[in-house]
Amino acid sequence: MDIDEELPPELVETETGPEEENPIKVPITIVTGYLGSGKTTLLNYILTARHGKKIAVIMNEFGDSLDIEKSLTINKGGEQVEEWLDVGNGCICCSVKDSGVNAIESLMEKKGAFDYILLETTGLADPGNLAPLFWVDDGLGSTIYLDGIVTLVDAKNILRSLDDPSGKAEGHEDHDGHGPLMTTAHVQISHADVIVINKSDLVEPAELENVKERIQAINGLAKIHVTKQSVVPQLEGFLLDLQAYDQVQGLDTAGKGHSHLDPTISTVSVSVPLLAPEQLKQVDKWLRSLLWESQVPGEKTNPDAPLEIHRLKSRLIFKNGDVKMVQGVREVFEIFDGEQICNESNGLPQTGKIVLIGRGVQGINFERSLLSKL
Repeated sequence: MDIDEELPPELVETETGPEEENPIKVPITIVTGYLGSGKTTLLNYILTARHGKKIAVIMNEFGDSLDIEKSLTINKGGEQVEEWLDVGNGCICCSVKDSGVNAIESLMEKKGAFDYILLETTGLADPGNLAPLFWVDDGLGSTIYLDGIVTLVDAKNILRSLDDPSGKAEGHEDHDGHGPLMTTAHVQISHADVIVINKSDLVEPAELENVKERIQAINGLAKIHVTKQSVVPQLEGFLLDLQAYDQVQGLDTAGKGHSHLDPTISTVSVSVPLLAPEQLKQVDKWLRSLLWESQVPGEKTNPDAPLEIHRLKSRLIFKNGDVKMVQGVREVFEIFDGEQICNESNGLPQTGKIVLIGRGVQGINFERSLLSKL
């Protein structure tokens, strides 16, 4: 018997085709705001200006149904696009009845690649229902990703809109009308990564300052830009390349403003001590209580203003130099690696931070609650 027959067969390299390249992911920015805030003027500028970028501007006509999750199961072969308008600067404008990921990916397949997508919502849309649809896991293989939410507000009318009972936001429990009013203007501001205060030329400087303070009280994380006639000095940082879900910024100044200025929604900041690596599980469980169950472990909440977190950002620092970032919109949150801190130079920062934007967050000792669970 040939001894070679007893040996395992040698592995032979097979010829393989060229490696599949990772698809280029296109950023999508959700543009929201009341009717009259200047969204159309802004988007018209984008569709006509010579900026050298290929941008798809999508006018969303899905309506204000909270049952928007159905869009994830649509038939890709169905008729989704109503009309197209090709414009001369490389951009394209269309209306789409379904705002789901599949609908927009299908739309891109039909008309080719774009550098950016801007999705304009209806005036009464709640961006908190839209954001989780596009903020999807990489494992789903989507070719689009959420770059951020931009909210336009009308400097002349926004304070009135925030206090107008006719603008009450749908789908937010308020226990039979008790407690402070939550309007659509509130939820459009609270979810925003960038807020453009438009029509600033129609108000006096003192009134404009009141508008800015009220907005900062609601959302202490968003970047605020003041404009006239929706004219922005540049697209990057205002509407494009926001990277709002890739990084955590503005935590050190958030929650330090006049949070009492708005009775409904405000921003609070929670200090987090240096953590041992194994304590991440406890933090994760505590966040799930907040976002999934609307409960603050060990603390009482206000029955007239039930806890409702709209936006969460956090930086957690560990004793071994690791850093974790947390992003959250409503019930959806993600914990991911941040840039590790080298503790040889200036030493580790002594605290991390969690910033919460939502209803019913005032008067609750979040820090005590978290520490009791660590």
